Amino acid sequence: MYTLILLQEGGSSLTSMLPFLLMFVVIYLFMIRPQMKKAKNEKKFQSEIAKGTKIVTTSGIHGKILDIVDSDNTVIIETGAGKIKFERSAISMELSKKYSAPATKK
Repeated sequence: MYTLILLQEGGSSLTSMLPFLLMFVVIYLFMIRPQMKKAKNEKKFQSEIAKGTKIVTTSGIHGKILDIVDSDNTVIIETGAGKIKFERSAISMELSKKYSAPATKK
């Protein structure tokens, strides 16, 4: 029975695997690689923030960085309600860039 299957396939296992390999390459190029690049840029942004930078956290809190505590990887943010301590990973690069961008006049 097994020899019959091999004869029907013609012995070309590479051509039968080609659609799966192509599908994996497409998924990598359009989904996995851009997410890895975005995560790398986000991590770089979080490590380069400085005092006085206006930021937005992932939970939507707007504020300005007062102090950076490197020993426990946290920042102290001044908001309208007072001072709050956040992890660096809670600062959103995408939201912060929109918040700190100069407003355009119409």
